Order: sequence, then structure tokens, then C-alpha cells
Amino acid sequence: MLAEIKGLNEECGIFGVWGHQDSAQLTYYGLHALQHRGQEGAGIVTTDGEQLKLAKGHGLINEVFSENQLEDLSGHASIGHVRYATAGDGGYENIQPLHFRSQTGGLALAHNGNLVNAQALKNQLEAQGSILQTTSDTEVVAHLIKRARHLPLEQAIMEALSMIKGAYAFLVMTEDRMFVANDPRGLRPLSLGHLGESWVVSSETCAFDVIGAEYDREIDPGELLIISDEGIESKRFSAPIQRTLCSMEYVYFSRPDSNLDGKNVHASRKRMGKSLAEEAPVDADVVTGVPDSSISAAIGYAEASGIPYELGLIKNRYVGRTFIQPSQELREQGVKMKLSAVRGIVEGKKVVMVDDSIVRGTTSRRIVKMLKEAGAKEVHVRIASPPIQNPCYYGIDTSNSGELIAANNSVEEIEEQIGADSLAFLSVQGLNDSIYQGEESLKHGGCMACFTGNYPTEIYPNTMHPYEKA
Repeated sequence: MLAEIKGLNEECGIFGVWGHQDSAQLTYYGLHALQHRGQEGAGIVTTDGEQLKLAKGHGLINEVFSENQLEDLSGHASIGHVRYATAGDGGYENIQPLHFRSQTGGLALAHNGNLVNAQALKNQLEAQGSILQTTSDTEVVAHLIKRARHLPLEQAIMEALSMIKGAYAFLVMTEDRMFVANDPRGLRPLSLGHLGESWVVSSETCAFDVIGAEYDREIDPGELLIISDEGIESKRFSAPIQRTLCSMEYVYFSRPDSNLDGKNVHASRKRMGKSLAEEAPVDADVVTGVPDSSISAAIGYAEASGIPYELGLIKNRYVGRTFIQPSQELREQGVKMKLSAVRGIVEGKKVVMVDDSIVRGTTSRRIVKMLKEAGAKEVHVRIASPPIQNPCYYGIDTSNSGELIAANNSVEEIEEQIGADSLAFLSVQGLNDSIYQGEESLKHGGCMACFTGNYPTEIYPNTMHPYEKA
């Protein structure tokens, strides 16, 4: 479902290019492919080898950048960022990339993720005399880098990365180098590709396809890449730890045409749907998915169950961001404006409605009601992920546990609240097997903390409640 009406939002997407005369234009197109990861603001920083140039603003990519602005962003390298602003985090100063100037040169940073020890580090930095200009976790890293100014820059960056904890995929750029880093557990996705002789980095591989770049590999957990005109160099700032890529990337956030950890997202979602059909069969006439992220799972459910898949719900693609509103009342209105039930498909039918997740339950309740108002005889809700019972502290804007419907209600109680004739969720094992398939699950693993409460990192006291995020 649509992030803005579900209360489930990824924090951002990052994209970088090194060694191309049209780096800003390529970054613009790359960020456009990552627009689903953040619609509140965007920015691009370029370098021509002598200075960094920044342009950023609130809104969608095509609202922030004009053709003239892109032409002004001359340079052979660039990094870019799209973001979703959390509460208290919507100021212009928080839009990334963040750009810092000093006597030793410029520094630009773009970050996807969240640092669980950010507040502790902020307190420490301020006690030592640092003045923070934003509420972003990303600024903390810039201060840590600059405080290690006695070290060569790459070592200063590695020193800073060793001090931060949580989820992060970083792009750091100076006038003559680009640094790429992924946290020791690889919680957030980050991939490397090339376009001719140029290097390209992206949160998702779908952006490579848009600009015609070829995928090379994922950035390893705990790896730091240094890219310059001399080439590319790989170093480690952390000992290898088993990767725990966020499972919600497969369930909801990533585009279906992206590959994560070598696995296609669409194919993974289809397997989730098939597993769901095996775990929670139902006698019904049609299967429909909630656009867009649930379509793949709905197709998988239909294939496994033998129940025909139909377009029972249609998304209105021409509703502006005016309807992205925080209040409960307007959120419910937003569901109505963005989705329509197809009466000719669902009328008189027993419908299986497949969705990727349930957060507050607001959207599910509205869609079930919408289908029944369109004449559906029964609506059986099937969710292609386990119940979200725990907050995420790694860069996903899930509500606190008090607002998560599955944290405070049984499946039967949720079923009653959303008005479904039946409700079932995919099991944790079913999700794991759908993503990692058989023996691969022994070598790889995903973060499923929002489902299980088993967090892969230490959670600091200040992260137990909503707080400022990158």
C-alpha cells in the first residue's frame, strides 16, 4: 500500500556517480527511480575536482530540480538523496546531502538508516564544544570525522564509523574522492555498479536499470569503498558479522524490479504469497492485491490456491501530495481518494484481499469497507508478512508500540476491528523461507525485529521512544 496513508515509511534513498561528465543528470534519474523511498525532500551535491556544489529542496525530484539547476551542478561526480521527513525533522536544514565547509575543504554526506546511539554521541559532542545545526543523525558523523582531523581522511572516516551503531548506508564526498560505507550488519541495502568507465552506487538496483548501468555487487557489511580518479579501493572498518538485511525491504519498501542480496524482490514476494496460501487457505472466488507492493504476493497466492487473480482494487495515480496528511481523519480520507474498488469484479464475490502488512489497521479497515460497499459478499484478508508488533529503530518510521495494532490486539481482535470475514498473517518461518529459500537461510539472515522483537544491535534507552532521525 501507499506509504503516506499507511504510516509505514522508509527513511530515504541514496545514489552516487563518479567519473561521468553528466553526473548530476544521472543522479537526478537515479533518484527518480528511488522516489518511492522518500517524497518529502531531495538534494544533489557535485564536485568538479575543485569545489562542491549543492542544490536541494522540499518536494519530489521533479519539483526540486529544474533543467537549469542541473546544468549549474557541473562536475564529474555527485551524490544524491531522497528522504521522508519524520516528526520534528522536516526543516530545510535536514534535507540531505548535508554540506560542510572547512579550511581543509568541503565534505558532503548522504545517509540511509538510523543510528541507535545518535543521542549519546550528540550529548558527547556538545559537551566537547561542538554546535549541531540540524536534528539529523548524519551531522553527528560529520563532526566525528572532523574531530579526527589528525588522521588521513579515510582513517578519520573509519574511526567515525567505528563509533556509530545502528543501520547506515553512507555516501561521503570531498572534492576529489567518494567514500561508500555499509554498516557491519548490512541492515540497509547498497549496491555498486558501473556505466562505461564510471562507478555508480545506489540504494536499489532498479536505479541502475534506469540509467543503463550494469550491476556489479552489493557493498559488503562493514566495507568502506574509496572511489577516485585513480580507481576504486576496498577496505574494512569492521570485522564481518552475519548480514541482517531489513526484511521489510523484501516485504514492502524496495521496488519489485530491484534485486537484494542477489534475490529479485518480485520473485520473493510471489513466494510469500504462495507460502501464505499454503498456511492460510480459504474458499473464495477471486484474489486481489492492494496496489502496488502487494500485487506480487497476491499473484503468488492466486497461483498457489488456484483462485483467479483479478484487479479488484485500482490506485488513482493522479492524486497529488495534498492528501499526505498526518491526522487520523485525513489519513482515512486519503485511503478513499487513492484507492477504488472495482464493482464489476468484486460484486457478489468472496474476495481474498492480499496486503503486505498492517500497521495501525486504519487502511485495512477502510479497504475492507470499500470492497463490501462495492458488493463483495465476503472479504478475507491475508497479510504477506507476520504481525508488526515492535517498533523499528533502524530507519523505518513505524509508530511506537502503542500505535501498532498487532502489539495490542490478537489476530481475532484485529479481524473484528477491520471488519474482515477472516484474517491471517504469514508466519516468521514462512517469510524467512520465502526470502532465503532452504539452505540459504543458514548462511544469510534478515532483520525481523519488527516481527519478533529480536534486535540485531543494542538498543539504547533514548531509542525506546520516537526521536529525531536521519
